[in-house]
Amino acid sequence: MKRGFGSDNHSGVDSEVLDAIVNVNKEHALAYGDDEYCQEAEMLIRIAFGAGNAGVYFVFNGTGANVLNIDAMCRSHEAVVCAETAHINVDECGAPQRIVGCRLLTVDTPDGKLTPDLVKTRLHGFGFEHHSQPKAISISQPTELGTLYTLDEIKALARLAHDYGMYLHIDGARLANAAVALGCSFGAMTTECGVDCVSFGGTKNGLLMGESAVILNPDLNKELKYRRKQMGQLYSKMRFVAAQFMAYLERGVWKRNAEHSNRMAGKLYAAVKDLKGVKVMYKVEANSVFVQLPHEVWTALQKEYFFYDWDESQNVVRWMCSFDTTEADIEAFVGSLRRLLA
Repeated sequence: MKRGFGSDNHSGVDSEVLDAIVNVNKEHALAYGDDEYCQEAEMLIRIAFGAGNAGVYFVFNGTGANVLNIDAMCRSHEAVVCAETAHINVDECGAPQRIVGCRLLTVDTPDGKLTPDLVKTRLHGFGFEHHSQPKAISISQPTELGTLYTLDEIKALARLAHDYGMYLHIDGARLANAAVALGCSFGAMTTECGVDCVSFGGTKNGLLMGESAVILNPDLNKELKYRRKQMGQLYSKMRFVAAQFMAYLERGVWKRNAEHSNRMAGKLYAAVKDLKGVKVMYKVEANSVFVQLPHEVWTALQKEYFFYDWDESQNVVRWMCSFDTTEADIEAFVGSLRRLLA
């Protein structure tokens, strides 16, 4: 499969991350997270998020991190308010509903972003035993449409959640892309904004596998080691996950890779935004570009490059840039697009 714009999951593994895995592949180490590498990685994550007492739970994937966070916040009779386009609603095969048993209260948004006013449309029925009780708000940063919440927007949602006795969760599968785009630290975007828990990902930004659930609110950090085990998310040789996060944070891999993929998306946007027949659908703020194309153009282009048709009814497709996307990749891709548009 040639390098394209289908997903930042299609890219390989950063060489420094691979080196880190090899470096811990020596002798023996305690299993299930009781090794020195996991302790070091957990400390680095606490420092990065500015939360010395945060609970850090390594899991296999983003769905595992999201579900563990939701399980920390909600019981089965409760509900999570999220955007209609949220990953937990669209792309996790009902995992939160099946595993936690709670309900998702979805909200239509014009750009993938929740606002306090939009969330309030779902905040009713409190104390009424016939209705699922709203208990959490979940946002993606960046959103599934590539848009970003500002720090003030995150703070406003956290205040709203806490005013109603609820929690705020961030699905941060691409949190590094958001941090470099906003020019802030992970802590400034989460802990300092009042966020209660975060799904901190890196697989889309150069890691091989493994994500983490970061519990910032101490009230939520209860019995999660047992719940993680029940969910099948406890990895025996966890040092190989921890080693990746050590390289990711200590060596600045997260920042370098995210800056590059964001920059490549900016170049792709600049190359296509003025082409006749191309309509950019949302702000390009991270590493994705959503465009509307004539049906016959994008279907023909898909014969040369793999990418997802995001909304086939509207002829909207998604192009993702990765840490290993090159300017040559963009030039070749745009050249094919120009040829087909002509």
